[in-house]
Amino acid sequence: EVQLVESGGGLVQPGGSLRLSCAASGFTIDDYVMGWIRQAPGKGLEWVSAINWSGDTTLYADSVKGQFTISRDNAKNTVYLQMNSLKPEDTAVYYCATGLPGSWYAYNYWGQGTQVTVSS
Repeated sequence: EVQLVESGGGLVQPGGSLRLSCAASGFTIDDYVMGWIRQAPGKGLEWVSAINWSGDTTLYADSVKGQFTISRDNAKNTVYLQMNSLKPEDTAVYYCATGLPGSWYAYNYWGQGTQVTVSS
């Protein structure tokens, strides 16, 4: 069974940092672009970042560029999102997902999400 399980979310003060993890099982992530997508309260899905199979190419939404860093460890079948200088507007449920072949922005398998709340 294909599974993606996110972890590492929580409550953090503005300016703080969190590192999200996404552990895959039932398949290997080596062949896939992996992405992070978020959904803020009352808003639609927002694509955040993606990384290619080898990790040498990464893309970021303008809203998080220079603030978030995506990485992957194929040996651990895990993708990460390091989030620094967090702002209240970063509050959202964060999902990881596997990219459809040939796409950076379309995804098929999704995790259940992890809540990130930035508040003082």
